Amino acid sequence: MRSDLEIAQNSQMQSIIAIGQQIGLHPDDLELYGNYKAKIKMTAVKSDRFQKQGKVILVTAITPTSAGEGKTTTTIGLGDAIRKLGKKAMICLREPSLGPVMGIKGGAAGGGYAQVVPMEDINLHFTGDLHAVGSANNLISAVIDNHLFQGNSLRIDANRVVWKRCMDMNDRALRRIEVGLSSSKEVSRFDGFDITVASEIMAILCLSKDLDDLRKRVEKIIVAYNVDNQPITAGDLKVAGAVTMLLKDAIQPNLVQTLENTPVLIHGGPFANIAHGCNSVIATAFARRIADYVITEAGFGADLGMEKFIDIKSRVLGTMPSAIVLVVSIRALKLHGGMPKDQIKTEDLCRLQNGLGNLEKHIENIQLFNLPFVIALNKFGSDTEKEIQLLSDWAKANDIPLEISDVFTLGSAGGIKLAKTIINLTDTVNNLNSNPLYKLDEGIKTKIERIATKIYGAKTVVYSDTAEQQIIQYNQLGWDKLPICMAKTPLSLSDNPKILGRPKDFTITIREFKPSIGAGFLVALTSEVMTMPGLPKIGAYENMDVIDDEIVGLF
Repeated sequence: MRSDLEIAQNSQMQSIIAIGQQIGLHPDDLELYGNYKAKIKMTAVKSDRFQKQGKVILVTAITPTSAGEGKTTTTIGLGDAIRKLGKKAMICLREPSLGPVMGIKGGAAGGGYAQVVPMEDINLHFTGDLHAVGSANNLISAVIDNHLFQGNSLRIDANRVVWKRCMDMNDRALRRIEVGLSSSKEVSRFDGFDITVASEIMAILCLSKDLDDLRKRVEKIIVAYNVDNQPITAGDLKVAGAVTMLLKDAIQPNLVQTLENTPVLIHGGPFANIAHGCNSVIATAFARRIADYVITEAGFGADLGMEKFIDIKSRVLGTMPSAIVLVVSIRALKLHGGMPKDQIKTEDLCRLQNGLGNLEKHIENIQLFNLPFVIALNKFGSDTEKEIQLLSDWAKANDIPLEISDVFTLGSAGGIKLAKTIINLTDTVNNLNSNPLYKLDEGIKTKIERIATKIYGAKTVVYSDTAEQQIIQYNQLGWDKLPICMAKTPLSLSDNPKILGRPKDFTITIREFKPSIGAGFLVALTSEVMTMPGLPKIGAYENMDVIDDEIVGLF
């Protein structure tokens, strides 16, 4: 079979102006980035020309393997299939980070015949949004150190600067560094880098409703504490206006297309293990006003991305998903059933049966929110008829809707049954009884323990001394009314990536908190989760090259 890149390069792309016209956008609503990419101007985003209230279809997954289970591919194929059935569909995705692109996963624009194009541009720099986020983040860092150098009128405690620099790459060597060493007049201190997609600036970009809202959120960012243990904000440093200027283009959603010319908005890209894992509110809200169905995804499994979509993003968006698509793969189920990773392509009905516990837990997670759902079996070439039949029989016996998705191989034709099921679900089942997992006025520990016990299946939650002291301070500052964004490994329902399947009677450890007051949530860091990933021993970057202007071996 041809590679993803070969398929993409041989696709019949329409001009981005034609894609825009398909959804009611005029040429002057767009800022063009060549023939096939554009930003949608905020004047168009805010225009009252678009009045639909489309249904949000959220694509999530079981606990994935390190390579992922095909959420993005399924999202794209489902969007194409719904459009093929004559419905007006829009797809909303996150922007790829160069860290994973150069690491284990490679590209993040789908695969096979369910791709977003131009995939090489999307995976590499795109329209520069992540660079703008990094520049805005690092401007704040530069201003902090300049303030210390220029006399420190805010009396910042140099040992309690909590704002980190960032870059859009996996680089473990930068997790802890020392700055301020080039001159005796500088204030030396320990610092570190986060990956750009873990920056609060990225979260703010994705949760802001417009540029004015973005500026107000930036002003609230906690960057440090003074010698009296009082928080210092970006507003105190008078940098919010400049940060907003750096993001004036990045806040505009990006328009591209699938291989089948379905319009796609790709905007924002926070990780779901260390951030909230959803594309921008601006893109999703705009897509709802254009389309009958908005197909979007949330990062990693239903324990992370889906929970955060509902408990964080939906509160800002003002609507709950109309239905959930739970992506599952035979290979992931076998891994959770105890099969060695290097053997998951081999048929093993016993391991497959043993791995169903993980799927059952994610189904229970969806049911906690009273949302209609369907399982999408993302078909891989290694899946056998006996394995598919076992899963189908299990679903039928438990009265659980399941459809086989073969969009990777067949494009929209491989997702028609899934699309029909989704349309039927949203026509016959409503989500009027669905609500977030917790109320905002519940305490910090109550929210965390509900997520840990109800969503993860933990027995108890323990807090480090640092975390306990932070909770006391946050209660005093009134931050206890904010949603919780759990930072946890995506490879296990627990906070230990080595514990697969459906673990029980385990403990979740909260080691510390990171206040993201501008974004509007508290990040609770569990166990040893890192906000700056590292590259693997063998990275995707080893297979990339450009020869005579032709990209080879990419993704």
